[in-house]
Amino acid sequence: MDFATLLGLLFGLSLVIGAISLSGSLLQFVDLPSIMIVVGGTLGAICVAYPFEEVIQSFYAGFKVFASRKVRNRDVVNIMVKVAEISRREGLLALENVQTENVILKKSCQLIADNADPQLIRDTVAIEIASLKRRHLVAQEVFKRLGGLAPSFGMLGTLIGLVQMLMNLSDPTKIGPGMAVAILTSFYGSVLATLLFIPISAKLKARTLQEELHLLIIFEGAKSILENNNPRLVYEKLSSFLSPRERE
Repeated sequence: MDFATLLGLLFGLSLVIGAISLSGSLLQFVDLPSIMIVVGGTLGAICVAYPFEEVIQSFYAGFKVFASRKVRNRDVVNIMVKVAEISRREGLLALENVQTENVILKKSCQLIADNADPQLIRDTVAIEIASLKRRHLVAQEVFKRLGGLAPSFGMLGTLIGLVQMLMNLSDPTKIGPGMAVAILTSFYGSVLATLLFIPISAKLKARTLQEELHLLIIFEGAKSILENNNPRLVYEKLSSFLSPRERE
């Protein structure tokens, strides 16, 4: 669980809800027609803009932002050092039996065990990085587009509310509900965009850069093991990817 993402969202929501509660009733900001316009319209538009499969995959990636734990660069470096220790102690062929859930690490260990050319490992990692960027870019663009659509449908709801209000000026009892739709749809759209969709898009981009760095660490570690499987030398080389604080 990525507690930073979850706490950030809960903190932002709690401040917004707290500010509303201090100045009035929270129920005044609950309007079903406004929610239907913003949420329904935004989801409908995103399904028009992108294939349904990509939308589902993007929401799954967005959910993983909250569910998955951030892997530190130091952890990846330590893993490659352990791989170097195994290769030095038991030989390169022993890396074929390394058990890991990381597909890229498993593939790299297999290439090391096969004594593959470093250029082949470089090409393999480059393909993986390109594939990773392509997959993640779709999710980033979906949430970025959601961040633009939600305020747009909020404005659309505002126009609907104003039309309803202007058409019922002769009936004072209908002015209030029309005005509520007009204001609350813009409120909902802004909250969804600024507190959820746009931050998730930014977090997905940050995760992409982080995973790309992890792939580079794995590549340099694999190349170093093939050149010289001294764990200490492997660590000294890979520590260049770490900040001074992480090296400590």
